[in-house]
Amino acid sequence: MKRLKQNVLAAVIAATCAVTMSTATASSHREAPFITENPKVDATDFYMFRSYEPGRGDYVTLVANYNPLQDAYGGPNYFSMAQDALYEIHIDNNGDAVEDLTFQFQFDNKLGNKGAGAALAINGKNVAVPLKNIGPVTSSDSSALNFSESYTVTMVDGDRRSGVKTAAVGSNNGKSVFAKPYDNVGNKTFSTQDYAAYAKSFIHNVTLSSCPAGAQSGRVFVGQRKDSFAVNLGEIFDLVNTNPLGPVDGEKNVIDDKNVTSIALEVPAACLTGGNASGIIGGWTTASLPQVRVLDPTPTFEQPAVSGGAWTQVSRLGMPLVNEVVIGLPDKNKFNASEPKDDGQFATYFTNPTLPALLEVLFGVKAPTVENRPDLVAAFLAGLAGVNANGSVSEMQRLNTKIAVTAKSAKNNLGVAAGDNAGFPNGRRPGDDTVDVALRVSMGALCHLNLGLCTPADALNGDLAYTDGAIQNAAQFDNVFPYLKTPVSGSPQ
Repeated sequence: MKRLKQNVLAAVIAATCAVTMSTATASSHREAPFITENPKVDATDFYMFRSYEPGRGDYVTLVANYNPLQDAYGGPNYFSMAQDALYEIHIDNNGDAVEDLTFQFQFDNKLGNKGAGAALAINGKNVAVPLKNIGPVTSSDSSALNFSESYTVTMVDGDRRSGVKTAAVGSNNGKSVFAKPYDNVGNKTFSTQDYAAYAKSFIHNVTLSSCPAGAQSGRVFVGQRKDSFAVNLGEIFDLVNTNPLGPVDGEKNVIDDKNVTSIALEVPAACLTGGNASGIIGGWTTASLPQVRVLDPTPTFEQPAVSGGAWTQVSRLGMPLVNEVVIGLPDKNKFNASEPKDDGQFATYFTNPTLPALLEVLFGVKAPTVENRPDLVAAFLAGLAGVNANGSVSEMQRLNTKIAVTAKSAKNNLGVAAGDNAGFPNGRRPGDDTVDVALRVSMGALCHLNLGLCTPADALNGDLAYTDGAIQNAAQFDNVFPYLKTPVSGSPQ
C-alpha cells in the first residue's frame, strides 16, 4: 500500500507535470518507442464525461482516439483500423483499480465486389483497380467503394479475459456487426452528400443486454474525426521553445489539419456505476495485439501476416500526457503494457518528477517544494475529496456521474479549478484545457487554495497563469454525439 500511495503522488505529479513541460503536447501521440511502429493501435486521447447533448444527461460518453497525426490526403490506403488488434475501454466502479466492465472493439476489412475487389475491363481482361473507391459515395449508395470496414462491440463483466461476454446488438435489427464510415478522402468522393451527413448515418443505436434493466440502450460510432487536441508540437519538444506565461491563445495549433479515428460509445450511467453509492467510476483505454506475429512471404489482402497467442497490451491511456512526458524513456513501453493495479512500479517517476525542475531551469520559475506532492496526488491519482475520489490510487480518469452536467455554453475550460465540477479532472470533456490545468496544478496552484493539501509557501510561483498557448474550449466541438468535429477533407476542391 505504501508503494501504491507513492505511486499515486507520483502519478499526479506525472500527469500534472506532464503537462508542464508538454505545455500542450498531443495528449498521447507517439508517446513510446514501440507504439510508433504500430500507429493503428496508438491511443491519442481518452474522454469520459456525462453526455451534454440535450436530453442525454443520464448517459456517459466514452471516446477513445487512435491512429495519430493522420494527414487527410493520406491516400490511397488512408487509415483503417487493425484487424488483428483488440481495442478496449475499461471501467472500474468499486475503486480497486481493476476493471469491472470492459467494452471490446474488433474490426474486419473487406474488399469490394464481394471480396474479389473492384475491376475494370481492360483489353478483354478484368484488372483490379488500385483505389479504395472508384466513384462518389453516399450513406445510401456505397457501390463505388472498393473497401469497407465493420466492427463488433463486446461487453465483458469482470476480468477482461475471463469475464462473462455479451455482444452489443443493433436496437433496430438485432445485428452484432456495425459499419464504419469511409474516411473523408475528399469533396469529389462526397460530392452528392456532405461528409458530416454521411458520417452521422453511422451512429448506431445499440442494446447492451448485460446492463441492468432500464439501462440497456446506448449508441456507438467509430470513424474518422478531426484531431481533438491542440498543441504547439514542435516547439514543445524543442526544450519547451515557447512561453508558458504568455497569452492563452498566442500559439498555433500545429495539428489543426490532422485527423484521428474515434471509438465513441454512449452508455447509461446506471450501467457503468454497478449500483455503487458514490456514482464514481474510473476509466481507461487499451489496445492489444497477439503475442506472436509471423510475416507471410506470400501476403494477401486478407492475410499479410499470421498472428496468434495471447493478447498482449501495447497501448494504455487514462489521464492525458502521463506516458508522454512523465514516464522515463526506459519504461515507456512497459507503462503501455501495464495495468492500473500495478502502478506502484512507476512510483519514482511521480514522487521525484523531472518536469517541474526542467521548467525551473528553462524559465526561472520556482518548482514546488512540498514533499510527496499531496496536491498532485489528489488532482490526478486519487481524485479530489468531495468530487471524484474513490479510494483508488492508480493512474486512470475518474468521473462522478452524480455531478450535474454543465451546458455547453456555460462550460469553463479549466474545469474543477474554475468551479465547473463537471469538467477535468472530474473525467474529461472535449474542450477541457487539460494542458493549462495540469500546468498550473503541477506548479502548485492548489497550494494557493484553502484545501489543506499544501501552503502558498510550498509553491512560490504556483499562482501564475501557466499556459501552453494553444486555445482549447467547448466551442471547438459539437453539442451532439460523438461531439468531435467532422474530419478534415483530404481534397478540399
